[in-house]
Amino acid sequence: MEPTILHADLDAFYASVEQLLNPALAGKPVLVGGGVVVAASYEARAFGVKAPMSTRDALRLCPRAVVVEGTFGRYLELSAQVMAIFEDSTPLVEQISIDEAFLDVSGTAHLLGTPSSIARELRRRVRSEVGLPLSVGVASTKFLAKIASARAKPDGLVLVDFGTELAFLHPLPVEALWGVGRVTASRLHRLGIGTIGELSEIDSSTLAPVLGPGTSGALRALSRNQDPRPVRGGRRAGSVGSQQALGSGLRDLDEMSVVVLGLADRIGRRLRAKDRSGSTLSVRVRFPGPRLVSRSHTLSSATSSTAALANLGTELVRRALETAEGDPVTLIGLSVSNLTTDQFLQLELDIDGGDVLRAGSAEALRRGSIDESVDAVRERFGRELVRFGRSTRVSSDEFRRLAERS
Repeated sequence: MEPTILHADLDAFYASVEQLLNPALAGKPVLVGGGVVVAASYEARAFGVKAPMSTRDALRLCPRAVVVEGTFGRYLELSAQVMAIFEDSTPLVEQISIDEAFLDVSGTAHLLGTPSSIARELRRRVRSEVGLPLSVGVASTKFLAKIASARAKPDGLVLVDFGTELAFLHPLPVEALWGVGRVTASRLHRLGIGTIGELSEIDSSTLAPVLGPGTSGALRALSRNQDPRPVRGGRRAGSVGSQQALGSGLRDLDEMSVVVLGLADRIGRRLRAKDRSGSTLSVRVRFPGPRLVSRSHTLSSATSSTAALANLGTELVRRALETAEGDPVTLIGLSVSNLTTDQFLQLELDIDGGDVLRAGSAEALRRGSIDESVDAVRERFGRELVRFGRSTRVSSDEFRRLAERS
């Protein structure tokens, strides 16, 4: 019997799509993004290119790389095709980003074969029907399946069978663990911890003062392959969001407002496409290093208005900047929660012209009509015809899809 949790991950997704759409790029180093690399093909990664780094630095490492802006609409289409293939194998598909998902095949293995054979069939179908490479990890926990798929790249399959989990896991560097970034890794290294196996053996009383009790407990559990989370399929998103990496960072609020507008356009469009709206907007602002500041606000009524999300988002970013101490902002993320499909709207008397943040006001209705017109134009002539929030200083927000699920 084999473990039944799969992690399926499309290899270098954005770059692979560009190579698929333009066969002349096949086998060539490809960089996707504007001023910041948001994806690099494996041919470019061989030169040390990785995301996120500035395109200028990437071209220094790989002068022959081809830079493409990207076609996000096609990314969504191809992602949907891949997810549909996954759903042919099991109803328990938990999509965690545009290019990866967890699958639990425990209920279908008796019909379709062993989990590893199911994984091989998924890879074959995605390659033949969509034209993209897929790596799959098969393991007993979600955490281990994700690590296995990373070890399977590019375009491979790794099975971590029952009884071999710790032998597979413990020789790996601590950086392979979820939640271990540069700062946490350096702290662990100062304690003489270089591998996951060494982390699993250290006493919690030694680790907790360095990382805190919560982080230390979570990492020690993962180092022992203790991850009880099930694969959750068929759930509607509890929030909708997007985020934008900013390379070396921005300091000017006006430039950040351009980024926020682009994110608001992306989120508002997704909400309206599903006839949904939300009342709570949350903003995440990242500064250099691990520092992340969050701000949120709940409106009196739900909205899907691009203008409302942009106006409130910019104000929340301004509040977050009060803690900046002059540091540049390297990432901005927006998400809308408390979602509803309620179509009833309490209209306001047209006395003061209204406020776009009040969903029933005259101004909100006017801006809503503009949103509908823009959506209709994009639906007929393509999403790229009308753009908001474009800036030469930052890459397109469309390359960062954040779908937070409650």
